[in-house]
Amino acid sequence: MRNLVLASGSPRRRELLSGVGLSFQVMVSDADEKVDSGLSPDEIVRTLAFRKASAIANELSEGIVIGADTIVVLEDLVLGKPKDEQQARQMLKQLQGRVHTVYSGVAVIDAKTGQQAVGHRATRVHMRPLSDAEIEAYVKTGEPLDKAGSYAIQGIGSTLVERIEGDYFTVVGLPMELLASMLTSFDIHVLKTAEEIKR
Repeated sequence: MRNLVLASGSPRRRELLSGVGLSFQVMVSDADEKVDSGLSPDEIVRTLAFRKASAIANELSEGIVIGADTIVVLEDLVLGKPKDEQQARQMLKQLQGRVHTVYSGVAVIDAKTGQQAVGHRATRVHMRPLSDAEIEAYVKTGEPLDKAGSYAIQGIGSTLVERIEGDYFTVVGLPMELLASMLTSFDIHVLKTAEEIKR
């Protein structure tokens, strides 16, 4: 199988790729994450996922590079990662008791041929009402500080979420069904890889 490269330092994304039996290396992209304020949420995550994948693909002579980006959108407000605990508290106070949408974009680029694919998924998340004490306790765990929207649905933050409408893995940060579908056009078949591992 051709060399896979994940252009992300996210432990969650690494776990998801490893969990389906894919062998890959990690090269963290330092691509600029500033975008035009006029872009829609889906355009933001698609643009940034592609930018991250491109930055790494341009450094390589071969390999299939995966880039991803995730944002949380509350009405028209885009929430990225908090810069500190105070901003994490503020985000959680905005999100608690309300419904928001998580967008995750994925880009796959063949560094050798230039072949590329870009897509995204969106999932609505219902967060339960939270007291100030609960928000403070959660912020003090440190978990919110490197997460879009200041929570991790796969971690302690799972206790804050009442329900979701859509794909769970989109909220984690890497829509796996979408990625697997995109990889088939690069002749990488996740199910076949998983089957071979079982032999």
